[in-house]
This record gives sequence, structure tokens and C-alpha cells, in this order.
Amino acid sequence: MSDATAVTAPKGFLNALGLHRPELRAWAMYDWAVSAMQTVIMTAVFPIYFISVAGANGTPEAATQSLANANTVAAVVIAILGPILGAIADYQAAKKKFLAVFMMIGVFATMAMYFIQHGDLFLAATLFVLSMAGATGSMTFYESLLPHIASDKEVDRVSTAAYAFGYIGGGLLLALNLAWISNPALIGLPVGDDLPREQATLPARLAFVSVGVWWLLFSIPLFRGVREPARTIEADETPRGNPFVAAFSRLGETLRELRQYKQAFLVMLAFTIYNDGIGTIIKMATAFGTEIGIARADLITAILIVQFVGIPFAFAFGALAGKLGTKLSILLGLAVYTGICIFAYGINSSREFYILAILVGMVQGGTQALSRSLFASMVPKHKSGEFFGFYSVFEKFGGILGPLVFSIAIGETGSSRGAILWVIGFFVVGGALLTRVNIPEGERMAREADARTHTA
Repeated sequence: MSDATAVTAPKGFLNALGLHRPELRAWAMYDWAVSAMQTVIMTAVFPIYFISVAGANGTPEAATQSLANANTVAAVVIAILGPILGAIADYQAAKKKFLAVFMMIGVFATMAMYFIQHGDLFLAATLFVLSMAGATGSMTFYESLLPHIASDKEVDRVSTAAYAFGYIGGGLLLALNLAWISNPALIGLPVGDDLPREQATLPARLAFVSVGVWWLLFSIPLFRGVREPARTIEADETPRGNPFVAAFSRLGETLRELRQYKQAFLVMLAFTIYNDGIGTIIKMATAFGTEIGIARADLITAILIVQFVGIPFAFAFGALAGKLGTKLSILLGLAVYTGICIFAYGINSSREFYILAILVGMVQGGTQALSRSLFASMVPKHKSGEFFGFYSVFEKFGGILGPLVFSIAIGETGSSRGAILWVIGFFVVGGALLTRVNIPEGERMAREADARTHTA
């Protein structure tokens, strides 16, 4: 149980949402902050700008390939650094410091996208890698704080509330950005088809700056309102040991003792597989919609629908987990995703695409948030940074297989319609693994590991 366990939560609306203590609200605000980067830079605005502006000197296919390569490089960087830096942060009680470093890398890289002009493909790719690495790396340390601030009974509601905050923050800034990109006069910029290139791209470049400012500004509550967890070390460690030696020692120990943390490993493996299906739907949705003739404006509207539908349903999944249990609630979400794939196979109109967006919004945030909280309940608190580093590695590398399978399926079936049915396999296999997870056993092993440590 965390330090928060001793606090009796007040009843009422905030308690139902999982936001009844200031530190919980402060922690959740980082989801609000970083989600703007995820919606504007990762999903909606920057990819289009990357291909049409930064990659203007080449073919769209070459620019798309460069963007894919940049995604891969960012994933590899975090995969290498995540567990190592997570273990160092655990040993030195420096989770917030590492979070701040990665956040600032991401913030400055995102704001520097203002300087990307026509043909600046290398600059755009470099800044995108830094922005992605900053966001992903900071999330590793952010999520590792969860088991320290929330008790076992609170963790599901807190995690889903943070996802809901993320939907609000990311959706709100994306809506504002799209408003002034489509109508620059809203913020006093000139409008016309004969504008110089630098002025024509100014609305989008200002959107990138706004993401960096938003990210930095709304991160302040976390740094002011969430305490760094107390430093704890294991029996064979000393407070003045070399942090790199201690980190690699802990990593080696964890890898050797994976059987001891079998349930946490099963959660991580199941999540890797079914989240690959979720990620494939997210990544391929606009391409799928374009292929079946959905207009760009409708695609952007669908992205916003997912964001804002996700807000109440993320909260709802937190409440649902309290009634049905975390595992069963996740499995319910995966069942809905299976239905989404079947429904997507037959859609032909924008109206049906909007319905699809609503269905995705209903389960996307809740399923991922509960997966995070389930994993958090099974990791030793003194190794939370290290374990969430592994969690990030599994999540990112798991994202490679889904698009690959989707591509192969298009080759076999001749269209994305057939390929979307193949994605069901990820939900079936991942869900089957999840059914094998023994939650009480996993929580017990984590608590026993924590009991063998002492405060430094």
C-alpha cells in the first residue's frame, strides 16, 4: 500500500473521479499537458506539415518514409535509455528530475519546429525525434509516480481520470490550432492564396509553438504538487553507491527474477499485444478513411470526436473497474474493439466513420488507462521507474508488429477493409493472455519485494 493509503478519501464528486486530493489532481495535469503534443504533433497537424512542407522537395512517399524512420529512431532511443534511466531514478530518488529533463527536451524541440520551412526535411525529422523522445521519456517517469501517490483502491480511478484530463487538454488545444490554421484571421494573420511561403505556413508553425508553451505551462502543477517518493534501497545496496552500477545491477536482478514477477510480466506481454491492435487502429485510421473516400475535413472531425467522447468514458471506465474489477473491464474494452473492427469492414460514408470514431472514443482511453493502473499495482514501488521503463519498451516495440501485419494483410486482401479484420487477432491473443493474470498474486509479490527494502 502507498503512503496515500492512510488518508481517508472524502466522499463526493471528486472522490468518484479519483481526483479528491491535490497531489492526484496535480499528477493528472501532466496528462493534460503532454497530450497536446500527442494530438497536434504526433497525430493531426505535424504529420501533414512534415509531408507537404518539410518534404516538399521530394515525393510524398519519401517524406512519409522519413516520418516513419523518425518514429522508429525515437522508439529505439527510449527503448535503450528507458529501463536504465528508470533504474537510476529509482536508486537516486530522482524521478521528477528525469521527468523534467525529458520534458524540457521535448518542449524546446517542439517550439523549435517554428523554424521548419519548405524542404527542411532533416531539421523536421531531427526535431520530431527529440520531441517524441522527450514526450515518451517523460511519460516513463510520470507513470512511475502513480503507485506512489495512489493507494491500491484509488489507482484505477486516478489513472482513468488522468487519461480523461489528457483528452480534454489535447482535444482543446487541437481544436484551437485547427481553428486558426483554417482561418488565420482569428489570430490576426493575413489570409490569401498568394501569400509568401513563410507567411502561408505561419499558422501551423505557431501551432507548434503553442504546443510547447502548453506542455510547459500545464506541467507546473505536477512539479509543485507531487512529492518525489522517498529513497529506498535494497539490502545489498549502499546509499553512496555508483548510480550506474546500481542501475545495471538492478536491471540484471530484475531480468533474472522475472519469474518472481510473473504476473506483472504477463500484464506487460498481454498489453503489448492488444495495445498493438489499439495502436494500429489509431495509426491507420486516417489512411483507412482516405482510402474509402472520407474527406480530410471529416477525418479531422473524427479525431476531435475521439478526443471529446473519450473524456466521460475514461472516467466511466474508472468507475466500471470498481464494480467489475480491472481485468474484466479491460476485457470488455477489447470485446468492443473487436466489434469496431467488424463494423469498420463495412463502412462507406462519413456518418459511419463518425460512428466508428464515437465507438473508439468510448473504449480507447479507458482500456489503456486501466492497463497502466493494473501494471502499477503489480510493480515494486522501489523499482517503479525501472519497471515502467520496461513497460515503455514493450509498448513502443509492440507498435511495430501491428502496422506490419496491416501492410501484409493489405497485400493479401487487396484493401484496408480486409486488413482491418486481421487486427482482431491482437485483441483475441492479448485478451487470452490477460485472462491468465492472477492479480492478487502479482500484488503480493510486489509488496513483499518492497518490504525487503529500507529508507536511505
